[in-house]
Amino acid sequence: MSYTAKVLERAIKNNPNEPEFHQAVTEILTTLAPYADSRPQYEKAGILERLVEPERVIMFRVPWVDDNGMTRVNKGYRVQFSSVIGPYKGGLRFHPSVSLSIIKFLGFEQIFKNSLTGQPIGGGKGGSDFDPKGKSDREVMAFCQSFMTELCRHIGADTDVPAGDIGVGAREIGFLYGQYRRLANTVGGVLTGKGLSYGGSLVRTEATGYGLVYLMDEMLRRHNKTFEGKTVVISGSGNVAIYAAQKAGELGAKVVALSDSGGYIYDAEGIDLDAVKEIKEVNRARIGQYTNYRPNAVYTKGSGIWNIKCDIALPCATQNELSESDAEALVKNGCIAVGEGANMPSTLEATEVFLRNKVLFAPGKAANAGGVATSALEMSQNSMRMAWPFEEVDRKLKEIMVNIYNNIDEAAKEAGQEDNFVVGANIAGFKKVAEAMLAQGVV
Repeated sequence: MSYTAKVLERAIKNNPNEPEFHQAVTEILTTLAPYADSRPQYEKAGILERLVEPERVIMFRVPWVDDNGMTRVNKGYRVQFSSVIGPYKGGLRFHPSVSLSIIKFLGFEQIFKNSLTGQPIGGGKGGSDFDPKGKSDREVMAFCQSFMTELCRHIGADTDVPAGDIGVGAREIGFLYGQYRRLANTVGGVLTGKGLSYGGSLVRTEATGYGLVYLMDEMLRRHNKTFEGKTVVISGSGNVAIYAAQKAGELGAKVVALSDSGGYIYDAEGIDLDAVKEIKEVNRARIGQYTNYRPNAVYTKGSGIWNIKCDIALPCATQNELSESDAEALVKNGCIAVGEGANMPSTLEATEVFLRNKVLFAPGKAANAGGVATSALEMSQNSMRMAWPFEEVDRKLKEIMVNIYNNIDEAAKEAGQEDNFVVGANIAGFKKVAEAMLAQGVV
């Protein structure tokens, strides 16, 4: 049995009942196999064994009091996976689906994503099964303050720098930062995604969506294609989806569909982003209300967004949202490119469909790295007590995303799998981490 196969088998055996984590480890180790198995120094140093095992897993209860005076209890997590190239960096997710398996899956992916950015940041992830939807601002504040009361002892500007994720937006980051500042008696870059009035960075809100489109644009151009005149379908309707739609539109594409957990909208004339922003960012309402703004649009409950004919698909909602049958529908309808704006939104089977049919496919660890890259830029600005203008941060973001494409393209070619950017992203991200681990010894 090969080195990677032994590590994979052991990782699955030692982490039972964690299907999402199994998925991430399987996808990465399988693609790394030819590269890692041909380098005996990795096995001798136990690189993969150490890589699949988090440096630290923190689990805690989060008690809080609701508006009716009832005490509620949620689970809190922080998985600090790898700090070999910098402080742990990764978002906090507040959603009922959050479990240890999902946090480990996201944290493991984050190692490689953060490595690809070229910034000195390690991999981590955290969150809670708390659902901020339907909660009052006071209830969200009470939960965030309780969550941070425990988390604060495990994080710091040079140790672990969380950010937002699903369910953790500007409101939640503000409450979390305020509690950290109060407890730690210090200010600085311990959280990213902060408001502009207290250390946040311009472009951070737009970063993941913009970055996704910057990388996809570079990929398309290298294959003699562009966004100009293309029809685009995007899942999700949060920051990533909204700003991916905005940037795609600026490049000449027409975005015709967006979604949320309840269903999806289709607007043949092109999505009205001002309406979507009012619905989602101002009113915090469901995407179905879009038809109140554009009566000719169609709202459909449930799944099915990937049956809409498009040239480019950008899944930006959540993990495993795009199945094998969805991928087959996209291929059948002539889709030429897919870019993952969320963390592993395509199942392994869907990814195989795209690769087999020569669809240009950009995996999330590369394509959605713009958010964490700009978070690292926010950390730099906090350290220097500076605030860069929008244009400078945006320029740096685009440079990072183009550089990511160059690195994954080169790694794929070196592996003899041209245009297989899954392999390219995994190898390019892994190489930097592995070299750092070898240099630092057994720690």
